[in-house]
Amino acid sequence: MPVRSQMGRREYLLVSLVKARKADRHELVAFPLGKGSGSVTTFSHADGFVAVDRHCELVDAGESVTVRLLSSELPLADLVVVGSHCVGLDWILSQLHRRGVTVRFLAVGSWGGLEALKQGRCDVAGMHLFDPKTETYNRPFLTDELVVLGGYQRCQGIVFRQDDPRLAGADASEICRRVREDASLRMVNRNASSGTRVLIDRLLEGRRPAGYGLQPRTHHAVAAAVAQGRADWGVAIEWVARERGLGFCPLQEETYELVGHVETVERPSVVALRSWLAEEETARELGRFGFRLREAEPVGAPQQGAG
Repeated sequence: MPVRSQMGRREYLLVSLVKARKADRHELVAFPLGKGSGSVTTFSHADGFVAVDRHCELVDAGESVTVRLLSSELPLADLVVVGSHCVGLDWILSQLHRRGVTVRFLAVGSWGGLEALKQGRCDVAGMHLFDPKTETYNRPFLTDELVVLGGYQRCQGIVFRQDDPRLAGADASEICRRVREDASLRMVNRNASSGTRVLIDRLLEGRRPAGYGLQPRTHHAVAAAVAQGRADWGVAIEWVARERGLGFCPLQEETYELVGHVETVERPSVVALRSWLAEEETARELGRFGFRLREAEPVGAPQQGAG
């Protein structure tokens, strides 16, 4: 993904490295980890950094860069998952790790995950992309080379502090109206390539309230910003709102799915993921988060709406 830099100022961009599959060669791809106040957490996920020259305003996607490693060793993961963040996915990947599968997850949003999967830069993409024409999730955006490995239903909504008199106690339609029109309410957004951002922009109907530029990459970060008073509202899944003791106004039931590529679904790490998604324990644990497990389609089955 492209990265903008401030002219006249030398910048250092932390990156995570993954091994990409190409038709003619293997290469390492550097995913930018972003900038800002989450630098300590970001540093823990970084493999190295790129020095952006002070005369450079834009590092374009696909451009070759020199990465300076933070360690003499570069452990590459068995399974690389890129896309939308979800607490259910966090749990699934943690269980794979306990079973000896080394995992790397990069939260770049649903669109970013889909593009990375198409380009051979990850093994699995996590996504929840809504198509208003068909009123379905994900399937209209998949090609014949992509296959749904499994997924679940979850609910997204507006999160807010329960002691905020501007939002607490109002019904759903009134809360939606107030977050659009009340200039005193500061929002926390999501990154531009995320499925949640699509939902937020539909809610706002073209408006850009205070806080629109604050764009963290995870549901946890949104809930934390609201709970700590750095924002008054945001959009996140119901479970993180309940975990933080926040108010929750449902917006939409949605489908979160893990998607793979037909050429790599038989890799041991992807097979391990598919097997774990089919376990009864997985369904029970996802139920604890308030999610409902969806069955995977047979590998190689045509995707409805694929193009």
